[in-house]
Amino acid sequence: MRRASVVWYPSSGPLAVRNTWQQAFDMEASALVALTLLLGALVILVALAVGRRKEEIREETEQAAEFAAEGSVVKGAASKKQKQDKQRSRKDKASQHSFSHPLLAASLKGHSGNVTCLDFSSNGKYLASCADDRTVRIWSTKDFLEREHKCLRANVELDHATLVRFSPDSRAFITWLANGDAIRIFKMIKKDDGTLSFKANAEDFPQKHKAPILNIGIAETGKFIMSASTDTSIHIWDLKGDILASINTNQMTNSYAAISPCGRFVASCGFTPDVKVWEVCFGKGGEFREVTRAFDLKGHSAGVHSFAFSNNSHRMVTVSKDGTWKLWNTDVEYKKQQDPYLLKTVPCASSEGSLVTLSPDGRVVAISDGCNVALYNAASGQLEEEMHGVHSEEINDLRFDISGRFLVCSGDKAIRVFHNAPGYRAAIRDMQDMLKKAQNEAMKQRLQQQIKEAQSALDTVLAGPVD
Repeated sequence: MRRASVVWYPSSGPLAVRNTWQQAFDMEASALVALTLLLGALVILVALAVGRRKEEIREETEQAAEFAAEGSVVKGAASKKQKQDKQRSRKDKASQHSFSHPLLAASLKGHSGNVTCLDFSSNGKYLASCADDRTVRIWSTKDFLEREHKCLRANVELDHATLVRFSPDSRAFITWLANGDAIRIFKMIKKDDGTLSFKANAEDFPQKHKAPILNIGIAETGKFIMSASTDTSIHIWDLKGDILASINTNQMTNSYAAISPCGRFVASCGFTPDVKVWEVCFGKGGEFREVTRAFDLKGHSAGVHSFAFSNNSHRMVTVSKDGTWKLWNTDVEYKKQQDPYLLKTVPCASSEGSLVTLSPDGRVVAISDGCNVALYNAASGQLEEEMHGVHSEEINDLRFDISGRFLVCSGDKAIRVFHNAPGYRAAIRDMQDMLKKAQNEAMKQRLQQQIKEAQSALDTVLAGPVD
């Protein structure tokens, strides 16, 4: 067997080997130290990161808790507010404006919004009312004294009506649209069962007014429609929506305008202390001719709030800022330069927005002042009745029915219907005066019977208030 030979070199001796091991050990130690330092640095970085994340989590948790607390407070407040609003709504509903008076015949309740306008049909059968609840309601006047007051509803699509007026034949009505600023015509269609349905015309009248509207009306002759605004403009329209004429009242501002019951005249009042009256003239063939100035009512010392005609247009009544109402005889030949003449001047309470109306027979004057109504004897000027707090808001319409038995007004969601007791009294006094002068026995007996019937009706009216 051959022995392996070993060759020694000076550099590979035991000392060299030890040095090599030492160097290797030193290198491993250095690497270990470096690794330890690196691991330590990593641990420190991880610790810092973890600490920072913990801090962020803690902050996020605290912020979330704060948001949650705030949300809880807001939700609680909103919930509390909703509860309070609900309670307030219930309270308001429970404490709706109540009113009673010996002359109150009825309170018509059907609208869910405030009533803005009223009008009686010329046949005396219906009362129309419009409100900001997007409806027009038609009430039967024969139900005024019943316990229940039924009505028919016409919806005003995509708008609501602020004014409503019946046509002369009581088969249609016109409205003024709050947002559309135009006139819309509704036809009343009688069904087979006797009830009514309502159909709006396909097109509204064009927009012509540049200021808020005051009033609209249809002439009793059926020949024209009037619209008046708060500037100085009055437009006369045909029934198809074309303008026949425009009037500039030259009163700085208009406060009221209306068509006379006879259908001949249009009148306006405003900032100036007079009432101006025009005649709308048509030819024998029914064609429009012109609008001509008829006469003026001059006598107030301040602007006129409102005016009204008697049913035959022979009397007019005005109420002014000067604190008086005046009764005028307008049955004059104005084409012969004859002026209306003043019959009566009476002090009264009035304010901006006051309305006045005259009973159809000209015997009673009614005036609104805020939420109150006063009734006067037209002949004597005597104050006969006062109703305070009739509505929760300012009265915005006031008128007698065609027969003169009732006075109606609006100012909130309800319509108040009053017996015209002063009218009964005035009629009784007039018949008693006629009885004293009567020569014919048959006439005396007829007057005595009429007086008895009128007195009986008045006694019934004064029997007590209606709940």
